[in-house]
Amino acid sequence: MRRQAAKLNNIGINSGSDLLVVKTKQLRERAARIEAQARPAHRERSAGAIRLANRGTHAKVLISIDDVTVATPDGTALFRSGKQAICQGDRIVLLGPNGAGKTRLVAMLKAAIGTREQGQPGIKVTPSVVLGYGDQALADLGNAETPFNVLNARFELADPRIRSLLAGAGIGLDLQEKPVGNLSGGQKARLGMLVLRLTNPNFYLLDEPTNHLDIEGQEALEDELLETEATSLLVSHDRSFIRNVGNRFWQIEKKKLVEVDDPEAFFAAQAGA
Repeated sequence: MRRQAAKLNNIGINSGSDLLVVKTKQLRERAARIEAQARPAHRERSAGAIRLANRGTHAKVLISIDDVTVATPDGTALFRSGKQAICQGDRIVLLGPNGAGKTRLVAMLKAAIGTREQGQPGIKVTPSVVLGYGDQALADLGNAETPFNVLNARFELADPRIRSLLAGAGIGLDLQEKPVGNLSGGQKARLGMLVLRLTNPNFYLLDEPTNHLDIEGQEALEDELLETEATSLLVSHDRSFIRNVGNRFWQIEKKKLVEVDDPEAFFAAQAGA
């Protein structure tokens, strides 16, 4: 467009055509608008940037848990929660061996937030909570959907903005109209994080969020959780991630949920198991 504008400008000057001068100005302005739209994607690219949001809330306590029983789908009791509270600014890491019930507690909290009007026995959610949820299987992203349609169906965004955001997440134009199933694990994870960011939550519920991320992506996720001061409950087997992000630690121990000062004793026990 800029080359065409330069040609028209020269012709306009030589011919004295006011119409070509106006056309030149229009082309330059359009080129500037396109550049302005593309610039955020260029800044964020770096193999697919991970960014999160935190809309905030005035509530001090976001979720209260009143000694509920966490059980398998068939009703087998796994552990009791005791009285617990998730407060603004908490980054709680849920610790426990495989099969202890971590994912079941996450599912109960997700259900409680989704059905807060009907209520969930033993779990109270403040009305201002907006959930950002991501599971280890990235199940919210259908493999048959395209990345473009994932954003188009969920958010009111102009087409150029969608393409810019996807490019910024490391999903180029060649992949934006192809099925999500064609993406690598890392690209799919970054798409999931982009959906979370655009949801603009104030509470993140993340089950193994680093599973599909490379080292750069893991570090970026850590930085975002810390910089946004996002309230979150996390399940992870990544010890470095746990140490860097967590400021509270809940451990499932002897069929009870207890708070511990740090994860080191749990790590040591797992190493010796």
